[in-house]
Amino acid sequence: MHFDAKKLGEILGVPATGFDIYIREDKSVLRNARLLKLSQKLSQQIWLKTPQSVKKGDMTSLHQLLFWFIIKNVIPRGQGRNLADAMNQCFIDLMDREEQINLPAIMIRHIARIANTTSEHDLGYGFLLTRAFKHFVVDLKKKVAVQMIDEIGSGTFMGCGFTLVEGPASE
Repeated sequence: MHFDAKKLGEILGVPATGFDIYIREDKSVLRNARLLKLSQKLSQQIWLKTPQSVKKGDMTSLHQLLFWFIIKNVIPRGQGRNLADAMNQCFIDLMDREEQINLPAIMIRHIARIANTTSEHDLGYGFLLTRAFKHFVVDLKKKVAVQMIDEIGSGTFMGCGFTLVEGPASE
C-alpha cells in the first residue's frame, strides 16, 4: 500500500499542510543556535551553553502537557519518556506558537523509519491507521480496545502541575 500525506490527510479528515520535517534524521533544519534556544526555553535554564535533552520535570506545566501529547499522539512511544530530545522540543515549540503540524506527513516518515530499522519499536497511530485500513477495505480480524491511558483526564493535568479547581455547585 502506498499513499502520500495528502491522501492520508483526506482519509483521516485532517489537514496535510504545515511543518512536515521529521527531524530525527535531519537536524540540519534546526541550526545549532535554534536548538540551544529551544533547550533554554523548555528547561527554563537560559545559561545553557549547548543544546541538550530536557527533563520533563524541568518544563513548565504547559510544556509538560504538550510533551505528553506529542509522545502519545504526534510521535508515539511505547516506552516511558521523560526526556524531550531535539525533535520533541521542536514540536513543543511549534504547538506553543500554535503553528500547524502536518500530521499525515510526520506519520508516514515515522512509520518508514520504524519499518527500516533492526531495533524493536512500537508503532502507535492504531486509532488513526484503523481508519486508513478500513478506507482500503483491509479486513481487521483482531481488535484491541482503546486504553484509558489514551485519554487526557484530570490525572494528566495534575501530573503536569495544574491545580484542579472545583466549579460552582449546580442547583
